[in-house]
Amino acid sequence: MAVTTSKLLDCTIRFNDKEGCWWVIETSDPKHYDPDGLGILDPYQFPWILDMMDPLREYGLSNEILEAAFVPFQPDELKKDGSAHLHRVAEHILDSEEPLFALPNIKDGDKGAYADFLEHIMRLRVKLINDTIKLEQKLTAEDVDEQLSELRNQALIEGRQIHPFDEITDILEFVPHGHEIPGEDEDDDKPARPAAADEEIDDLPEVEDDKSVDRVSKGLRWDDEEEAPAEGGEEEEGGSSRSRRKR
Repeated sequence: MAVTTSKLLDCTIRFNDKEGCWWVIETSDPKHYDPDGLGILDPYQFPWILDMMDPLREYGLSNEILEAAFVPFQPDELKKDGSAHLHRVAEHILDSEEPLFALPNIKDGDKGAYADFLEHIMRLRVKLINDTIKLEQKLTAEDVDEQLSELRNQALIEGRQIHPFDEITDILEFVPHGHEIPGEDEDDDKPARPAAADEEIDDLPEVEDDKSVDRVSKGLRWDDEEEAPAEGGEEEEGGSSRSRRKR
């Protein structure tokens, strides 16, 4: 993996009501994190994805690859235009008890940590499918990538940006056409798809100004009763995992 230097300490995001997702509009390191088309996972989406990946653990899901793929952020300021400012935190994203935003670590592009993560979960999903569905011919990661590439290309043709949440869940929910994974749809423990646009988070960090904000872009809540946490120092994107995510 290429070694580069990043000064990613903060970013500004905006909520898209139509899509129900947050998009980055500015970063402190535009050289490595170009905000154009860069989405960020919110505190609903990231835990949902972690739960959806649980079946992959018996096939070798790596916490190190998972944690290195995302840079953790917390909100600290609501701007007058409705956007929100986030600051990077130094703690490990899988160890945190706080709700965090997770920005894909795209610093090194298609040879970086986020790209490695997508390939990793794709190969594990293929193992799960081959282990649970009787196919005439074994499925390969290349087969899945080809089919998902068609979806991505269609989105580009239609002028639609692909959010990381959709990019990841397309892999985690992939099933060959005409097949289904036994028990997957009937699993009572399968988490409900997050709906950040219609709910609010009551325990996120407080805003630093002197006004109470009841709701931020239909997804977040801040008050002014406590101080925002101090800004975390710079560290290598994603870090290394020390333990499984606490539940």
